[in-house]
Amino acid sequence: MPVVAVLAVVAELAVFVGVGRLVGFGAAVLLVFAASLLGLVLLRREGMRAWRGFRAAAQAGQPPGPQVTDGLVGLLGALLLAVPGLVSGVVGALLLVPPVRRLTRAGVRRATERRVSSMVAGDLFGPRVVRVRRSAAQPAQPTSSDQSPAGPVEPTVVDGGRAIEGEIVEPGR
Repeated sequence: MPVVAVLAVVAELAVFVGVGRLVGFGAAVLLVFAASLLGLVLLRREGMRAWRGFRAAAQAGQPPGPQVTDGLVGLLGALLLAVPGLVSGVVGALLLVPPVRRLTRAGVRRATERRVSSMVAGDLFGPRVVRVRRSAAQPAQPTSSDQSPAGPVEPTVVDGGRAIEGEIVEPGR
């Protein structure tokens, strides 16, 4: 982690020097100051927006994950904009643009779902829709383990292979 921090500082200084040579030192300092000021204003707004979204989801009995994720992405964008630096300001501003924010939010959700159990992910983001497809092989009866003496057990086809809504539940959790 310290190596990443040092590289970030070096990148910020290199970009600042480059912009300073291009537009002048005073204009570069003013640009960094304006971006930081805008970030501080947006930090408060994004924080309040995240808190209201979380409270509304909690009061409605809905999973808070989407609102929390959106709020965290917005807060990160505003925080990066508030940190003095041109590179961090550009990254922060990009995280506040709606299409980039949606992509980042989806990435954070996927990463969270991979790192936590299905039950926790369901509590955070709500039940997931899964597709059950007909396999070419005849369905075998599941055994107590995933392996049988003849090899892996084929999944059981449910409801004729049509897509059904369901919740993923991991046994033993």
